[in-house]
Amino acid sequence: MSLLRDADLSDAFDHAAPSYDWMVAANPGYHGQLRRSARRLALPDGGSGLRLLDLGCGTGASTAALLSAAPRARITAVDASAGMLAKARTKRWPARVSFVHASAEELATAGVTGPFDAVFAAYLFRNVADPDRVLAGVRDLLVPGGRLAVHEYSLTGRTPHRAVWTAVCKGLVLPVARRTGDDALYAHLWRSVVEFDTAGAFAARLERAGFADVRTLPLTGWQTGITHTFVARVPATRGGRA
Repeated sequence: MSLLRDADLSDAFDHAAPSYDWMVAANPGYHGQLRRSARRLALPDGGSGLRLLDLGCGTGASTAALLSAAPRARITAVDASAGMLAKARTKRWPARVSFVHASAEELATAGVTGPFDAVFAAYLFRNVADPDRVLAGVRDLLVPGGRLAVHEYSLTGRTPHRAVWTAVCKGLVLPVARRTGDDALYAHLWRSVVEFDTAGAFAARLERAGFADVRTLPLTGWQTGITHTFVARVPATRGGRA
């Protein structure tokens, strides 16, 4: 099976949206890890006066994490799946949170324009066809000195971590997904991690995209070596590093 891309992937997420929150709730530490990654943006004063972008917001779990880290910021949350967004919009949000239906590659077409002070992207980059193009777009949306936090399944490259990921997916996730008819999506999500950058390779990708002060930070629990937070910033001067 090949990886799902673009409209096929959005359609699969649309179908999975009714059960998605239930599926991720079964993942120990899922929401806490998102909150930890959002806090690693280290936004000052609760985000007061800041404009933030949650790129690939899904049903709103990453939006809630970002809001907890920056409760005074204005947040624009974007996703390519109409079904996932519909689920997100059923939840209670303050007026300063807005949702937009758009792919990560076509933000301007949907009226999502910068500048943003920070971007949070959870579980996004392994699911886009051209991560370098999306990173370039994110960099252009950020103010000089703007911050990026990427929360992503990105393996260390060590065999035990890959084995744990595969065992969890094949032993637990995929059997449940077959019962909801979403096995194609979750098979894609398993393979998307196996075939994506290692943590070191993704950090190097961020540097090639022009981000500075790139750091790769571990997460705890069963996701150790499997999920990482990547934090970086746009140089304070566009021509190079500050």
